[in-house]
Amino acid sequence: MSTEKGRQAEGKAARHLRLKGYQILDRNARLGRGELDIVAKRRDVLAFIEVKLRPNREQGLLAVHADKQQRLRSAASAWFAKHPDYQHLQCRFDLIILTHIGIRSRIEHLQDVFR
Repeated sequence: MSTEKGRQAEGKAARHLRLKGYQILDRNARLGRGELDIVAKRRDVLAFIEVKLRPNREQGLLAVHADKQQRLRSAASAWFAKHPDYQHLQCRFDLIILTHIGIRSRIEHLQDVFR
């Protein structure tokens, strides 16, 4: 995926999250061994959200393999080190998969996809 397409997908995901009541705290944070696409807060939950633009749901799920999960955990730990005020919140790792159906895109937000 090109950088521009990835940026557009992340923008759509961020707009979707805002409509669902999330506050976007950070985007494209390169920390530790990885990058956090979106860090968002809703109520007492802090979500580290990976965004995938894929032809179908299955490919989006497969893209968050064990090594990717470890890199996201590393980046999340580094993010907490820089933002200690959020350490009291519940933390989870979410996945947003954007798929195209013709000219329309579908957004699926999966919560707590790994620990």
